[in-house]
Amino acid sequence: MVKCQTMAEVRSEIDRIDRALVKLLAERLTYIEQAGHIKGERSAVRDEARIEDVVSKVVAEAEPAGLPRAIAEPLWRLLIEKSIEHEFTVFDARQRAS
Repeated sequence: MVKCQTMAEVRSEIDRIDRALVKLLAERLTYIEQAGHIKGERSAVRDEARIEDVVSKVVAEAEPAGLPRAIAEPLWRLLIEKSIEHEFTVFDARQRAS
């Protein structure tokens, strides 16, 4: 972590982190897309047990890393919901192509 002295430095570091997050989120999405190709049934796209598993793992990692649960949990729940929406799109496109 860089100790910033100015707002310009703070903004530069935030921009750097945002660029890295975009790359990681794009990589994560490629796995969501693979899941949409692998799952055999549309009903398998939304898996409540898996959602809770992912959220619990994130929350367990977040607090020790300095990310409050109040930010981590809703952020990941939104990420998961948007990922599920995308996976449905991939699954449905695959079904139409078959």
